[in-house]
Amino acid sequence: MHGQYDAAMGEALMLARAAGDVGEVPVGAVVLDAQGAVIGRGFNQRGVLSDPTAHAEVLALREAAVHHGNWRLEGCTLVVTLEPCAMCAGAVLAARVPRLVIGAWDAKAGATGSQWDLVRDGRIGAKVEVVAGVRGDESASLLRNFFAQRR
Repeated sequence: MHGQYDAAMGEALMLARAAGDVGEVPVGAVVLDAQGAVIGRGFNQRGVLSDPTAHAEVLALREAAVHHGNWRLEGCTLVVTLEPCAMCAGAVLAARVPRLVIGAWDAKAGATGSQWDLVRDGRIGAKVEVVAGVRGDESASLLRNFFAQRR
């Protein structure tokens, strides 16, 4: 199953590099429609936009909803280079995205399987399929290099 998301993760990695180029944490995301076409793109822009919600996932979901003409992104897949935080996991649930593809886990703030698992929490009726580790080494390396340069 990982192979079918390689190209989409490649695009998300390209977006993550764009975030790093403007001094943002290098995280990129794309939303695929049911046929696998990219309908939303985003990369971290919190500092650039002075917006605490301008995470890659949120921006990609916003663009996909506009393209889709509906806030319900049923049948879509979110592909992101880093495991989503609690805010972004909530956005996945709010948008009714049924599948999440992750590059690297976020052991500090991940909310889709590492620290918390909001997207599969039965108490809130969450049933998001999580596919993890797609080009995970590349995603993790990009983040490590970014933070190493900042130290």
